[in-house]
Amino acid sequence: MSLDPKDDRPMMPPVRLPSEAELARQALASPLFSRALRLAGWAGEGVPVGAGGELLSPRLAEAIEELGLGDAPEGEAETVEAWNFAVDSGLVTVTETEDDEELAEDGGADSDDRAEADDDEPLAIGDDAAVGLAARAPELADLAEGHPEEILDVWGEGLEAVLADVATPSFEELLGEDLAGLFDENGQLAPDAIDLDALEWDAEAESGLLDSVLGHLYLLGVTDEEGQGVTPLPLPMLAAAVLLPDETEELTDEALADVSALVVRLDEWFPVLAGTGIVEYRPIDDEVLGDDGEDGAPEGFEDIGDADVDDLARYGQVRLTPLGFHGVRGRMAAAGVAVPAVGDLAGAPAGALLDALTERAPSDATEEAQLWLGEREPVAAARELLVAARGDDPAGPARRLGCQLALALLGAEAEPALREVLDDAELGGLARVWLVERSAADVPPPPEEMVFWLTIDTLAAQLGTVADEESVPELRELVTGLVDQHSAFLDRAWRTEHPATAEVLEAVGRMHPDRQLAKQARKAAFKARSRA
Repeated sequence: MSLDPKDDRPMMPPVRLPSEAELARQALASPLFSRALRLAGWAGEGVPVGAGGELLSPRLAEAIEELGLGDAPEGEAETVEAWNFAVDSGLVTVTETEDDEELAEDGGADSDDRAEADDDEPLAIGDDAAVGLAARAPELADLAEGHPEEILDVWGEGLEAVLADVATPSFEELLGEDLAGLFDENGQLAPDAIDLDALEWDAEAESGLLDSVLGHLYLLGVTDEEGQGVTPLPLPMLAAAVLLPDETEELTDEALADVSALVVRLDEWFPVLAGTGIVEYRPIDDEVLGDDGEDGAPEGFEDIGDADVDDLARYGQVRLTPLGFHGVRGRMAAAGVAVPAVGDLAGAPAGALLDALTERAPSDATEEAQLWLGEREPVAAARELLVAARGDDPAGPARRLGCQLALALLGAEAEPALREVLDDAELGGLARVWLVERSAADVPPPPEEMVFWLTIDTLAAQLGTVADEESVPELRELVTGLVDQHSAFLDRAWRTEHPATAEVLEAVGRMHPDRQLAKQARKAAFKARSRA
């Protein structure tokens, strides 16, 4: 699976998922799965099926009635989809049989007719002949009452089949002509009727496009400012995110045609995917659609480029459900994409937690730390965090910043662990800050070297968490405040025995608005490098 041809970074922001039990409940409630379970029970010990495992008349009519879809306009199509889901997910198993009497008794082809047929002759298209039996899988008979993991595994098998079908066009779509001309008078496909090499269809590209659509839907949903998956995404915005470079500001006529064409395809895909429970979908308003214009874009789509968000909603809206985030996450993980979930690190070593915390949004980092601490006794947790925070490697400052975040969630009961590191050159400063914030008694004042070391370490951690210093005004304010607050800061800071001293002073030189102080910071950075 290729998440996005424009972006090769195999990393996603952390996702919040409900419990497996809740996800399993949602899977069982999804239209396709719930109907497939009913049809599996209805199939019982066996019903006759065709060469592809399809239900035959009159059993198809019985299945439609079993689902209560006899009066539904799309009742037959929905029943076929549910049956296919049952077969593809393994709820129903199909076996070939040579028991003509059993098939005939159960509504299949007449045994005399089958006896006259040549075993080597291919089945004609449209023959209503049963060649096998489909029965409920015995091991899944009580699936609805089973373990959530097993329910999700079976649902996932059906989901994969649906996604594969969505990414595969029909013969009509591929050939663009009447299929009747491809068959002879006996209803069989004429030799060389289809030139597969000439078909303009790239199976890998089609599958990759669908994966990219789902990947972008996942990313945009998990980073939604209103909350994960809360805001429905208009189809034009999703299509533009998939097709266009991030820096695109205006839609060209060609880009508009591409986006419009993908919107139409998404409007075909998402109603099908909604049946699996992975998306909630509102289709394109009827008045928007029309005949194709001369440029190949659907009529009525000309104003997409100038539409505001409210207008774009008329072109369809979609969002992933919690079950959808689970399903897409599993597919991306199988493709090698890092897809963390909040709570994944609850049982991990402290080092893994600290490495992740500074890469998370503040709310995610706090929740992750709370879940980790919830699995441990306070003093033991504090000790483990402090040990993991040590180190003079480039990632050390960020680990200690994460350690401060996690320790801030602990109460006074963790005090013994903090007092144990008061004399530690790397940890003594942050330990004193923690104790003073909790009004602890008898906290010794820090040596001057420890004060400057902690200051350099904190700035190094902050600098290491941003890609563009200019885009974070709070960082500039922090740097400016520290320098302005201590008149002798630059004269003393360059002597600090910290591996990031020179880099921090160079950053001060870049960011401080006072040109004279910025020049002094650059000189101090030079002294620090010379000293090292």
